[in-house]
Amino acid sequence: MGQDQTKQQIEKGLQLYQANQTEKALHVWMKVLEKSADLVGRFRVLGCLVTAHSEMGRYKEMLKFAVVQIDTARELEDADFLLESYLNLARSNEKLCEFHKTISYCKTCLGLPGTRAGAQLGGQVSLSMGNAFLGLSLFQKALESFEKALRYAHNNDDAMLECRVCCSLGSFYAQVKDYEKALFFPCKAAELVSDYGKGWSLKYRAMSQYHMAVAYRLLGHLGSAMECCEESMKIALQHGDRPLQALCLLCFADIHRSRGDLELSQLKLHCLSESIYRSKGLQRELRAHVVRFHECVEETELYCGLCGESIGERNSRLQALPCSHIFHLRCLQSNRTRSCPNCRRSSMKPGFV
Repeated sequence: MGQDQTKQQIEKGLQLYQANQTEKALHVWMKVLEKSADLVGRFRVLGCLVTAHSEMGRYKEMLKFAVVQIDTARELEDADFLLESYLNLARSNEKLCEFHKTISYCKTCLGLPGTRAGAQLGGQVSLSMGNAFLGLSLFQKALESFEKALRYAHNNDDAMLECRVCCSLGSFYAQVKDYEKALFFPCKAAELVSDYGKGWSLKYRAMSQYHMAVAYRLLGHLGSAMECCEESMKIALQHGDRPLQALCLLCFADIHRSRGDLELSQLKLHCLSESIYRSKGLQRELRAHVVRFHECVEETELYCGLCGESIGERNSRLQALPCSHIFHLRCLQSNRTRSCPNCRRSSMKPGFV
């Protein structure tokens, strides 16, 4: 496969990936890797594979392709390619929580001789290093790295990098319990997405919404937290972003726990997990969550007393009566009784339903 054909196939894979046909895109890129003799093309396709596996949560595969990319960069004997590949190696180890290795590879990036890519990637190196320091709870060093990354973003008018740094700063301030700043920075990220993100991937909006949800929950604004988390989960499901799906599931559970809805948090968890595994075609995991969902429904006795269907399995409007029994609104409207169908208390006021 020659240089021109390699470029065409890489572009074909990118178009498939942007259309959420991830597996087809991976298949195209792997064929390029097998058949292309163009080293620059191979380097670029390895970068695509690193990014795709990162967003899919396949971090070991991400690391594997990052290592191959390093070898390709050495063959090319190009300092810019070497810097980019070391950054991907640092990110891979960051995702695998190998934070000491991440810091080491970031320092290697910063120690490389001056390159054209240095000004563009220096901020991303500082960001990855900051995330690693945060993972090690070295808060002062983390903050210094984030501030350095933010300066890179401002000096180079890089709104996309600024958005990512703001989300990391949201995580930082959440951990040090400054919840007002933990909300401020993700809100700033959301503003950047709104102002500049027309051509960006939707993952940036999803990322900012997730960090806003975490901050709102910590501040006790649970309604806003739920709205942001639902928006983030919707995008994560649409794009097959499994790591973000997992984070959103935990956030949903934390929101329900903050409300005291422990049983509902389990229901939400199993219901969302079911939709994820169904979309992935993972039948064994799907069956396990379907069974557990129905067990939770039985344990909490969440059934409509009129039609007998479980509550929460479908998006149906509900009505709680003054006696605290819950029914589908449509069932109460069609039944037209003036007392609770369960306890027969005459507690329904005219016009209540």
